[in-house]
Amino acid sequence: MKNILKLNAVSGIADKEFPAGYSLSDTAENPVGIMLRSFSMHEYALPESVLAVARAGAGTNNIPSEAYAKKGVVVFNTPGANANAVKELVLAALFASGRKLAESLEWVRSLAGKGEEIPKLVEKGKKNFVGHELKGKVIGIIGLGAIGAQVANATEAIGMTVLGYDPYLSVENALSLTRKAHRVQSLDELAAAADYVTVHVPLLADNRGFLNKEFFAKMKDGAVLLNLARGELVNNDDVLAAVESGKLSKYVCDFPCEQLIGRENVLCFPHLGASTPEAEDNCAVMAAKQLVDYIENGNIVNSVNFPACSSARCTPYRISVLHKNQKNMIAQISSILAQDNINIENFENKNKGENAYTILDIVSEANEKILQQIAAIDGVYRVREIR
Repeated sequence: MKNILKLNAVSGIADKEFPAGYSLSDTAENPVGIMLRSFSMHEYALPESVLAVARAGAGTNNIPSEAYAKKGVVVFNTPGANANAVKELVLAALFASGRKLAESLEWVRSLAGKGEEIPKLVEKGKKNFVGHELKGKVIGIIGLGAIGAQVANATEAIGMTVLGYDPYLSVENALSLTRKAHRVQSLDELAAAADYVTVHVPLLADNRGFLNKEFFAKMKDGAVLLNLARGELVNNDDVLAAVESGKLSKYVCDFPCEQLIGRENVLCFPHLGASTPEAEDNCAVMAAKQLVDYIENGNIVNSVNFPACSSARCTPYRISVLHKNQKNMIAQISSILAQDNINIENFENKNKGENAYTILDIVSEANEKILQQIAAIDGVYRVREIR
């Protein structure tokens, strides 16, 4: 029996993606895989039996992915599975900020008890909540991945002019992007032209707080900033100063904190981006499929700490090797197999930063001695035979 440990309640619809011979629970012992959502693994005692961790969501800041790579543990996420949910919340944020919806709702609540005077008060007070239409406005989208591309398509469809910045735009996302979107070559160009700026990039070591006073100074006066990606991408001190000065007319985010709550012209949602049953189901199913494919076949798709590397099996025997990205690794592995006259029918090798992955389909079974010899190669994190 192969045990899968659930560290969070993950949509039960994913359970059917696991074939016979798997057991899923929140108390599983010696698990080969872990599924989770927001559980923090930074202080977690990871069982040695774990081959992979699957996050039912896009962000993996709650997982020490690089440390796990050195342990030979693949960390998966599910980019795009919640893209529609986030896109719809971006649209809601655009309408809310453009038409002062949150403020008007609060004001209407203050009319409770006014009885027959309410219609007159409404007609008199509505002028305080005059907003702007989105049609004809310019939206600048930072990051044109699965979410950013959907936001581009949806906002273009309601009549906005779309500017996009993404130096790492993939072919897949480029093909899904509306032809009317205009790609700009710099953040400065985007900031200067956009009436609304929305950010859709992961939080990395080198982009923490990159939306700061220098960026805001280059924006149009009265522009709106939307952040439904990660709170730490924005410097809160700087964004509050920009809002207070009127440089920004609104800041809308999905990450409330003491510093932001209750501030005028700052709208905070309670981290609603992927909080729909549809998105949770999509993420859970995608995470489960990726976990099963890796455990059963050694294929890697959507890993944050190892490269995408997969192939159809052409023999009953497959060796998978997670290792450091360094020279002569394939030669060393091949030499060990050759010593036992084991022929390699097919192999795949990919790298991602410091880490790499090799899949070898061999014509006969590899004995324990061979696996130990490969494991002993300097730079090998983990080796296993898949049958």
